[in-house]
Amino acid sequence: MSAPLTGRRVAILAADGVERVEFEQPRDALAANGARTDLLSLRPGTIAARDHDLDPAGELPVDLVVGRAAVDDYDALVLPGGTVNPDKLRIDADAVDFVRAFVRSGKPVAAICHGPWTLVEAGVVDGRTVTSYPSIRTDLANAGATVVDREVAVDGNLITSRDPDDLPAFCAALVDALRA
Repeated sequence: MSAPLTGRRVAILAADGVERVEFEQPRDALAANGARTDLLSLRPGTIAARDHDLDPAGELPVDLVVGRAAVDDYDALVLPGGTVNPDKLRIDADAVDFVRAFVRSGKPVAAICHGPWTLVEAGVVDGRTVTSYPSIRTDLANAGATVVDREVAVDGNLITSRDPDDLPAFCAALVDALRA
């Protein structure tokens, strides 16, 4: 019997400063269910991961530059956090355009911790119910979102979570969305 997500391909969009656990746990949960993941970033090579935002946590190899990626090639998108990572993504036109197009495609988009910052920049949270790390909730609300404080919020194709403690629920919601 094949894994439930065999044949599914998921983009994980991240830049320097990505919170390593928020990259690894969704990637591993997807792989355990048979999905293939690609790390998309702003430039080729590697990106610097972090633990708790400040501690170096190694390098992650980039599979594809986001400006060369096509939404049609993927079944879902993951936006991990870390404060520096989404701050870099939200000032890159290719990254913002990719996120906007992905949300508009109706395919699952899962963002955790500070990851929803890029959703704000893409202009896709107005009227949506989301959650995030506490320090960016005002930004989400100012962008028109209804912000809730729970481990996972699912609103249509958007899946959001607050922080690394929510990763089990976040990963389960992502896998469930891809199974649908």
